Amino acid sequence: MAMPTVSTRRKVINYLTTSDNGLTASEAKNRYGIKRLATVMHHIKNQLESNGNWEIVTETTARGNVRYFANDVHPNRTYGFDRMGKRVMVTA
Repeated sequence: MAMPTVSTRRKVINYLTTSDNGLTASEAKNRYGIKRLATVMHHIKNQLESNGNWEIVTETTARGNVRYFANDVHPNRTYGFDRMGKRVMVTA
């Protein structure tokens, strides 16, 4: 059985929730082909912040670009998400 394709929005969410590096518009274009990251982040912010588990924060880089981060509001959680968005146990 073939695995279903992962949406671009899901790829960005996976990257932001598992990386501490953040994401700029140029990085999003190179990695995922996203032309308007601000629009995608607007939808992601609504989705992630709706349950109070994540917050989307921004930072301005030295060159004046906006870098987006997803901060875990509950940093001691015992679960994470696989590439398809399914909740899985995290082993320490």
